[in-house]
Amino acid sequence: MASHAKNPKVAGVLLAAGGGRRLGGRPKALLEHRGRPLVEHALRALRNGGCGPLHVVLGAAAGEVRTRADLSGAAVTVNPGWEEGMGSSLRLGLAALSGTGADAALVLLVDQPGIGAEAVARVRGAYRSRTSLAAASYDGERGHPVLFGAELWADVAAGAVGDQGARAYLREHRDAITLVECADVAQAYDIDTAQDLGHLE
Repeated sequence: MASHAKNPKVAGVLLAAGGGRRLGGRPKALLEHRGRPLVEHALRALRNGGCGPLHVVLGAAAGEVRTRADLSGAAVTVNPGWEEGMGSSLRLGLAALSGTGADAALVLLVDQPGIGAEAVARVRGAYRSRTSLAAASYDGERGHPVLFGAELWADVAAGAVGDQGARAYLREHRDAITLVECADVAQAYDIDTAQDLGHLE
């Protein structure tokens, strides 16, 4: 519908379940950056980038994350199988959007604090229809966030196994992806290892 194309409802899905295995078991959602947990920075990026409703998928230390982080304005899903990897969190995040009327889901990872509202808004702006598929790119390399039109969710979820997330789906449909260059407004590093903690302030 034309009205959706002009002002689509793009939900923000934040995957924040990781246990930080290579960080000595420190849950990534609670790593501090500029005095606040990473999960708050990521939710703010989604909100300020124009996404709503907001959904966050927690896993490792979910109770502690809820206690220590401000998740106001976001629906929370806890992934009991978070140790299976990102695929299960992505499936739960997309399933949580059922009945919200969202036209698309924009998926962001909690451990990429170099990606802020500007990149979110750019990728959100690539929405054209409920079959849209778009992703940020960094000097031509596909990265996050990724936007999935609502009509793609079932296929994306079906392929989201183990720690793959949507990787297999995106590889199979690479010719359909609209790449949105974001290297001038964001940095796509991950916080995976002790050395990566140097990115945090």
